[in-house]
Amino acid sequence: MTGSPSSLVAGVTRSSKAALTEATEHKGTITRDDIESKLRELRGEVADVGNASKTYALAAGVAALTLLVGGAYLLGRRKGKKRATIVEIRRV
Repeated sequence: MTGSPSSLVAGVTRSSKAALTEATEHKGTITRDDIESKLRELRGEVADVGNASKTYALAAGVAALTLLVGGAYLLGRRKGKKRATIVEIRRV
């Protein structure tokens, strides 16, 4: 790795150094509180993405169900026309 020792913190470059929490920058060790706070932060991000995805998944499910029911209706209607008997009534 290149760079002076001050530009590297445990193999982390300056560009990704911003991702470190203040507690780890000052102490140099990772505590349980650091891990818990990072996990809470990640859990919040995952929840936001999950809530946003629910809307799209619901819309896709409704569209798929509509296509499925419509397709079954059209295929059943066609099959019914093929099997239907036509009766002619003639007056004499």
